[in-house]
Amino acid sequence: MIAAIVQARMGSTRLPGKVMKLLSGKPMLSHIIDRLKHSKKIDRIIIVTTVKEDDKVIVKLSKEIEIEVFCGSSEDVLDRYYQSASFFNVKHIIRITADCPLIDSVIVDEIVDCYQTKNCDYVSNTINPSFPDGLDTEVFSFEALKRAWGEAVTPSEREHVTPYLYNHPEIFKTYNYANHVDHSGMRWVVDEEVDYLFVTEVYKHLYKYGEIFYMDDVLELLSKHPELNSINKNIKRNEGYMKSIEGDKK
Repeated sequence: MIAAIVQARMGSTRLPGKVMKLLSGKPMLSHIIDRLKHSKKIDRIIIVTTVKEDDKVIVKLSKEIEIEVFCGSSEDVLDRYYQSASFFNVKHIIRITADCPLIDSVIVDEIVDCYQTKNCDYVSNTINPSFPDGLDTEVFSFEALKRAWGEAVTPSEREHVTPYLYNHPEIFKTYNYANHVDHSGMRWVVDEEVDYLFVTEVYKHLYKYGEIFYMDDVLELLSKHPELNSINKNIKRNEGYMKSIEGDKK
């Protein structure tokens, strides 16, 4: 079984409550689930949140949209992921974060195909990024996750789930899935208010109720309206992970 495990919480330090912010009248998290439902490779979708009081609103939304939900550690995200996968008996995991409202199910399926064809422990499009930031997709086995859960010790390895996997190619068979054109300089993730303003504009132009748009549609929009790229162009990629690495040194 291949499950998309979507990590979501209300306590973002840079943009609190972002996963419930509205895009075209629906919470951002709902849009992400809708987009993942168009995948041909995903057997199950699970939302993983924390046991904190603030995150009960995510549990409530999960029940409303009829998606399974798991509540775990607020600090140890690797443990939260492992416990959820173990609880639901997931063998193969697609990791998606709830700050990616432009996630593309076609790209997700391509990466799953790559994972299966190459028989890897871990495949992603993030080791050497070539896709826009916000289309991040990681696929890995439960056995690899279990080993990472048992051996990872640094803050960055516990707070971000997969660093132990891609930082240890001597242990795990890993592969980077690359796009044919490098779009890594584009920022489609939502970490800051300006990111939310950017995706709001994209949804205003492209979203029609019940229909899904894809990476190529966004690229075409941005070619016609290049001024949209300037909304959030000054934000660094993977800023949160960089802060965790700094924490490793303390």
